[in-house]
This record gives sequence, C-alpha cells and structure tokens, in this order.
Amino acid sequence: MPSYYLHTDNAKQALDAIAKGLTCIRLSTDLNLSEQDFALSDQSLVLDADNRLSIDTLKSIVKKTQRIYLCRDGTIHPLEDRSTGYYKLVPTAGAPLLEISGVKMHISKGTDPFASASAMAQQAVRKGDKVLDCCSGLGYAAIAAHRLGASEVLSIELSPEVMRLRSQNPWSNDLGQAGIVQRQGSSYELIGSMPAASFDAVIHDPPRFSLAGELYSEEFYREIFRVLRRDGRLFHYTGNPHVVKKGSSFVDGVIHRLKAAGFKHVQKVEHLMGVSAQK
Repeated sequence: MPSYYLHTDNAKQALDAIAKGLTCIRLSTDLNLSEQDFALSDQSLVLDADNRLSIDTLKSIVKKTQRIYLCRDGTIHPLEDRSTGYYKLVPTAGAPLLEISGVKMHISKGTDPFASASAMAQQAVRKGDKVLDCCSGLGYAAIAAHRLGASEVLSIELSPEVMRLRSQNPWSNDLGQAGIVQRQGSSYELIGSMPAASFDAVIHDPPRFSLAGELYSEEFYREIFRVLRRDGRLFHYTGNPHVVKKGSSFVDGVIHRLKAAGFKHVQKVEHLMGVSAQK
C-alpha cells in the first residue's frame, strides 16, 4: 500500500494552496526524495482514493514542527515510539534525523544527516572494502559505505525501537540492498564473536558516553583493532564540536585509549565531531 510522509512544511504548502483556490499542488511526500502532483478537492489534500487530509488535519500537522506523520491506508500517525523512552524521526530539509528522548542522534546543523553520515563513511571506506558499522542507527553510514563501493557492510544496531523506525524511513530503504547485512544486537557483545582481521574499515557512531561508556573503552577499541585488517581504517564519532576542537579530557581520553589499543595516525576530525585512526 502507498505511504505518504507529512510534516509542518508540506502541510503548510497544502494549506496555502487550498487558501489560494488551487486545484493541484506539487509536494514531496517521501521526505524530500522526490516530488509529485496531488489534487486539492473539497477543502482537502487528496493523496489517493483512500487518503484525504482535511484542513483541520493539515493544521494539526503544521503545529507539530518536530514530527513526521505517516499517512497510509486511510490512517495517520506520528513516526515515533514511546515504548521504552521517546524515539522519533524529525524532519529536516533533507533526510530525517533520529531523536531519542530529546537528544539528536545526527549532525544536522548546517548540513543534512545523510550527508554528514556519508562524510563519516568517506573517512574510512574505500572501494571493495568489507565494512563494520557499529551502532548503525537509521543506517545512513552503512548505505553511504555501500554506495562508496564497499563489497559488504555489516550494520549492527542495538535498539529494536530504532530498527522499527528505520523500517518506516524511506531514506533507510537501501539497507535492503544486496551486500548490506543488518543485525540487531549489542556491538560490544557481537564484536567478540567476529574473526580477527575480517574488516577493512569500521565506522563507530555510539550513543553518548553517559549512555554507553563501554563503547568508548580500551577493551572495545582493542576488539575493533583485532577485527580490522592490516592498515584498516576507523572513523569514530565522539560528538560535541566544541569539545573536539578545543580538546578535552574526554576526547583526549578517547585518543589515548585508541593509541593504547594499538591504533596509529589517530587524529581529530573537527567538522565531523570525531576521530580517525588506522591499524
């Protein structure tokens, strides 16, 4: 069945067109991936025969600036999960970002979440690489690695709530491409079962330290080092641009532990709020 994604901007476009008496409007209903024409009839936006949004419904969407609504099979509901916290997709001018309990999980200021994830992948991935993507989130970095020519990408995400949201996110659809393997589970636990020297590149984008300190430990860094092949590359997102730029006990600690685990050429990558390293 067709799915339509509505948020403040495109709902406002539809309301403005209705107010002008137009009979048709061109909208993106797949979160900025494409546009198509839709009819305006009887003071409503007609997505298809089963999905018509009234002025009142469009106005209610406009009021919720940080939400995305999925319209399908005559129903409409926000793309969120409140089962164990508050997980939601938030609209941007490009790809949606993931927000967990009020914390944005992507670099979005001055850029697009997919573009920033792609830039992270470019730090580590080369054509033909076998790639491990730890803490994959919506899968943007895994998709970017695949598009860069990676031969295989293993994408690991712990949260079933995030997995459910990304299954509804059009920007995550390419995770279904041949060559990308998705696993739900703990990167910290799963990496121990992986063979030594089995990856050319690792992208590590963990939650903040207060939520998952073990993913910043020397023990975990040693496991990343172990599964990387000789001269393999790592990009590690650490967050907080001011901290990365000015230096801090936290980022300096990350660099110290990476070096202790055996990594060389460990460098801050300020614009991506992270650290690059090589085996």
